[in-house]
Amino acid sequence: MDELKIIELKESVFADNDRDAARLRAQLKGEKTFLLNLMSAPGSGKTSTLLALARELRGEVRMAVMEADIDATVDARAMRNAGVESIQLHTGGMCHLDADMTRQGLRELDTADLDLVVLENVGNLVCPAEFDTGAAKNMTILSVPEGHDKPLKYPLMYETCQLLVINKIDVLPYFDFDVDQAVEYARMRNPDIEVIVISAKTGEGIPKLAEWILKQVKEWNT
Repeated sequence: MDELKIIELKESVFADNDRDAARLRAQLKGEKTFLLNLMSAPGSGKTSTLLALARELRGEVRMAVMEADIDATVDARAMRNAGVESIQLHTGGMCHLDADMTRQGLRELDTADLDLVVLENVGNLVCPAEFDTGAAKNMTILSVPEGHDKPLKYPLMYETCQLLVINKIDVLPYFDFDVDQAVEYARMRNPDIEVIVISAKTGEGIPKLAEWILKQVKEWNT
């Protein structure tokens, strides 16, 4: 009897997506549009961080947001009510976005008039980190209530991100969260990852985060 043939479809899907993501990244580079892929667990404060950032960046860059969710339009409406151009991406049950799904969203935005597009990925610490969206940079948020051990449990998220934002430091007194330990664990996964500590609620650290983003946009456009 012939040996059973096994086809590794998952590997093929990733390879095809990586090529597509590279093409999208080159396209955005040519258009001088910086795409930031924001990933984290549900409830970490992605949207509240973006709202705080939008206030800080107003007048500095032309910004839009793509909000990805399995369903609902809550986040996109929140951004739009704050005066930020936004669209909602429904994934149809999928727990991540890939390069083609990102491209579909970008088509709905006039990227020629935008300096910065933030993709708020689906709230999940596993699947989104596996797929290259074509973004220039990846950013993840770790909130204090989640615990400082997340980089040990979800290594790929921290390996693929250039920036770790530790959010909700205003509630540090109420949780057993060690900031230094979280940073150490993240750098065990990725020695080059940058770390910024913020509170989206109080605004602490938001200027520093905005400064980081402006620096990335400037470098992308040179």
